[in-house]
Amino acid sequence: MRRLLLFGAGGLIALLVVAFLARGPLATSVMGLLASRVVGADPIGALPDGLTVTLCGAGSPLPDPRRSGPCVGIVAGGTLFVVDAGAAAARNMQRMGLPPDRTAAVFLTHFHSDHIDGLGELSVLRWAGGSHARPLPLYGPPGVETVAAGFAQAYRLDSGYRVAHHGEEVVPPDGAGLEARPFRMPAAGAPVVVWDEEGVRVTAFRVDHAPVSPAVGYRIDYGGRSVVVSGDTVKSAEIARVAKGVDLLVHEALSPELVGIITQAAEEAGLTARAKITRDILDYHTAPVEAAETAEEAGARHLLLYHIVPPLLFPGMETAFLEGVPAAYSGEVTLGRDGTRVSLPAGSTEIEVTLD
Repeated sequence: MRRLLLFGAGGLIALLVVAFLARGPLATSVMGLLASRVVGADPIGALPDGLTVTLCGAGSPLPDPRRSGPCVGIVAGGTLFVVDAGAAAARNMQRMGLPPDRTAAVFLTHFHSDHIDGLGELSVLRWAGGSHARPLPLYGPPGVETVAAGFAQAYRLDSGYRVAHHGEEVVPPDGAGLEARPFRMPAAGAPVVVWDEEGVRVTAFRVDHAPVSPAVGYRIDYGGRSVVVSGDTVKSAEIARVAKGVDLLVHEALSPELVGIITQAAEEAGLTARAKITRDILDYHTAPVEAAETAEEAGARHLLLYHIVPPLLFPGMETAFLEGVPAAYSGEVTLGRDGTRVSLPAGSTEIEVTLD
């Protein structure tokens, strides 16, 4: 028996040694199998008809390993839309089964850098990955033209290199960049429909992110289901009106208490500029409890918090961040992170939440 055990142990060790020595060829074989499946897959086509909302970025400019720059991917009836494109938006989209080349349009809530700094990469991957002959449509209030023109200038050399390398059939020259599609700034109480095609309606509404202006949020309706994305804002009665009876409210959230700890630490360290910034941001964002109150007033069926400030880096911080929220809102609440997905199948009342 002892010899058998020794032989078995020796055989196992030998097998492990062989596997270690052959790890390169094994990895290559596995990669080949996976590549065939991934490249040929249609992750959007596999989704149920309805609205599918994915946080391709749930964070802010402050580094959080679980939350990248603001980005909300919305698949409506098989069409992919993106609301804002912060840092790592396009890379996260690929990881989450939202191919950039399938993006029909991007809707910007406002022009803060953390909401637009992933646009360049997204537009390039969309263009080159899908051989698009027209630029990526970029919707937003007045000023979106400046954003689109700036990225066109910054990426002009890059676009030329790619056309020269891959050829015009693969990367049509006229498909590079972003095509600005400005809409008039909505008045309070008067949302503006900015997209209405094939049963999908996107409506922009005014929010208050002063001194940042213009600033809007969006409501998306399809198949009897609905989602509202707040964008950056203070607590707003306009959001509660537009989100009346909505299935999902995706609302930004900043904890004044936790940010205050950062401010105090900066002051004690003599970092006066940093302390000033963290103090200033309190006046144009929404506290988690305030977002919960808005969801309750609207009668929203589910509340998804995103644009989380500050980073929630260790156990217990999420509990502190959500303090008071359950008392303010009677529905279900999800604290978003990159990859959080909410499925709203058409013609039903089901709400399915999955975390990446």
